[in-house]
Amino acid sequence: MQQTVCVETQPGGKTPLDERGKKLRQDVVDIFEHSRRGHVGSTFSLLEIVRVLYDDVLRIDPKNPTDPKRDRFILSKGHGCLALYVVLADKGFFPADELCRFCAYDGMLGGHPEAGKVPGVEASTGALGHGLSIGVGMAVSARMDRRDSRVFVAMGDGEINEGSVWEAALSAGNRSLDNLIAIVDYNKQQSYDTTFSVQNLEPLADKWRAFGFAVREVDGHDLCALREVFQTAPLEPGKPTCVICHTVKGKGYVPSENNLAWHHKSKFTDEDMAGLRAAFAPSGSAKAGA
Repeated sequence: MQQTVCVETQPGGKTPLDERGKKLRQDVVDIFEHSRRGHVGSTFSLLEIVRVLYDDVLRIDPKNPTDPKRDRFILSKGHGCLALYVVLADKGFFPADELCRFCAYDGMLGGHPEAGKVPGVEASTGALGHGLSIGVGMAVSARMDRRDSRVFVAMGDGEINEGSVWEAALSAGNRSLDNLIAIVDYNKQQSYDTTFSVQNLEPLADKWRAFGFAVREVDGHDLCALREVFQTAPLEPGKPTCVICHTVKGKGYVPSENNLAWHHKSKFTDEDMAGLRAAFAPSGSAKAGA
């Protein structure tokens, strides 16, 4: 298992990207080079969360992706699938050259993850609001089978406007599912406006506590904070865990950060591609200094 190396937060609280964070984003940019479309904001918002889970936390085997004893990860906000795809390819669940066929007629990687088609994908998601319900079912199944598997479910903050999320949360708390970890990618934006304008979620941590969850808030780009909280879960015996990850939508590329126009880009220009390439070039390279 790859070990995360901590990155020191810069003055002002901005968490910088390390070389692996840049490399994974380069892999996403390679996909954009072929597809010329995709959900930029959600993908870059999620990447640290997904990578820490697969590098340091999840008990998985790419050579045996259906091992009953494995941990499960459900990407409920399926439109952020490129973050999952590049990490699954990096881990060897499928060949990396499959990434270049994203949304192509001869490819297996669609605009939302599909279970049974993409190795390592646990649930077909994209119709938002269903991942936590699926996760509750998986957590109950693990308990009934006396498996020590944990189930992690990553949701978007806009997604949790859906009532089905809170029905699942109520069930999880009522059943004391301490093998279930809900993750909220809290970048404070959804497709067309801020979460505060569309449907104010605050006090968000208290809402999850009221539903019976143990709650921790972290910087969603702080690698070591993420590793510590995920490895510690369950935070309290007999309670499901909720980790609220404060993130930056479009993290790493300044024009896309907190910019709703980059929630989904249906057409990348050559200038867009050049900017993305330069932003994630390795430190010390000519492009990085351009």
